[in-house]
Parts: sequence; C-alpha cells; structure tokens
Amino acid sequence: MKHTKFMAALAAGLLFAGVANAAALEQFKVFVGSTKAAKGEFTQKVVAQGGKGKQSSGSFTFARPGKFIWTYTKPYEQVLQADGEQLYIYDKDLNQVTVRKLGDALGSSPAAILFGSNDLEKNFTLSEAGSRDGLEWLKATPKAKDSSFEQILIGLKNGTPEAMELKDSFGQTSILSFKKFEKNPALNAASFKFVMPKGADVINN
Repeated sequence: MKHTKFMAALAAGLLFAGVANAAALEQFKVFVGSTKAAKGEFTQKVVAQGGKGKQSSGSFTFARPGKFIWTYTKPYEQVLQADGEQLYIYDKDLNQVTVRKLGDALGSSPAAILFGSNDLEKNFTLSEAGSRDGLEWLKATPKAKDSSFEQILIGLKNGTPEAMELKDSFGQTSILSFKKFEKNPALNAASFKFVMPKGADVINN
C-alpha cells in the first residue's frame, strides 16, 4: 500500500522550445508556456537508503491541466490515469482500482509540475541547480510542509525535460529518464476518460 501511495504521489504529476545551454529556469518556463500536451517513454529507478534499486519503465501522455496517463509496463503493469477531476490507479495483477480526487493527489507532487497548471511558483520554490551530465538542472522545493517529497530536480536540454530526480520523505530517491518526448501531439480529450476494467475491485479514497 505504501508503494502504491508513493507511485501515486510520483505520477499524481510524473514532465522545453528553449535555447541550448540556457539556464534551467528559463528553459522550464518556456516549456511550461509552450507545451499544452506531450507524450513519450520513461525509465524509472527507485533507490532506497540501503542503496538497492528497483527499475521500471513505461509510457506517458499528458494534457494540461490535470489530464494524464502514466503507464508502467515493466516489471509489472500499473496505470495511473487522471481525467482532470479524478485520479485512477489500476493494478492489473490485483484487478484493483483506487480512486481519489485529483486535487488532493496532485498538490505539491511532481505531477503538478509536469501535468498541472502553469502556476508552479504557488506550490514550489524554483531555483537553479547547475549543470551536470550535459543537462541544465532546476530545483523545485515544495512549499507545503506535508508534501511527500523533500526536493525535486529537473534536468533540461534544448528546452526539453530529459530527467528528474526526486527525494522523498521516506529516504528514497527516484531517478526518471525521458525519451521520445513529443510536444503538443494531437490528442482527443476523450482518451483520458478511464474505463473501469470488468470485475475490478474499487477503492475510493
């Protein structure tokens, strides 16, 4: 259950035309202002305090504000889907769907950065975090004291997010890498409507 809540916080909001080598904050603001929707693929590694890591991968699609589909395909299948009002977390192996209000699930989470509104500085303190691994890094610190995350780093290149590093209050660090990032693809709003799997157990939070 703790794992599911962590994944929900991570996705629920997990995602620039800028000038190469421009400061991260400048690239990020251009990205937010110019990207109303996007899709792509991701890999994610979660590293616990002991140094052991678990890796997963999948795909994502989002449309601002608050519509997204974050799909894990390996090593297990799980879908986090938001229609702008509700967040659905579907565990295929358990055939179980957890439903919660999107506003409560987003808050000061990474999803608020990638999928939420453009009013980021309302929930986050943004600052430059230097250059590393060929990327310009932006640090986003949640203003809410009860946030699940202590710090979020976003790595950008040529106005596009290529990586995120998230340190949570449980001592875990999640490292996300993005590829095949496509900005403003043609999307149908109906594609974000969640279709309840047949026979699924539903939990409302």
